[in-house]
Amino acid sequence: MANETFDQTMMFQAKAEDELATSDILRTVYEALKEKGYNPINQLVGYLLSGDPAYITSHKNARSLIRRLERDDLLEELVRFYLESHDEEKSQ
Repeated sequence: MANETFDQTMMFQAKAEDELATSDILRTVYEALKEKGYNPINQLVGYLLSGDPAYITSHKNARSLIRRLERDDLLEELVRFYLESHDEEKSQ
């Protein structure tokens, strides 16, 4: 019986929750930066370009939250959202 599990290829599918977690973290960080009086776009760009978490406030645990995610995953999420939202605008 033990050999049966090694003879089959397992499938891995990323959960939709992971995508929601990325967008939720981005929204939380955005709101925390805004509440503290920062320009959230500038601060997020600074973080994405440099990788320096000092661009992100610790308010609402935003700095710890954003460090949970890889910067390339954040960029992927942002590009996907931008392109999909613009694609929807063109189809209307």
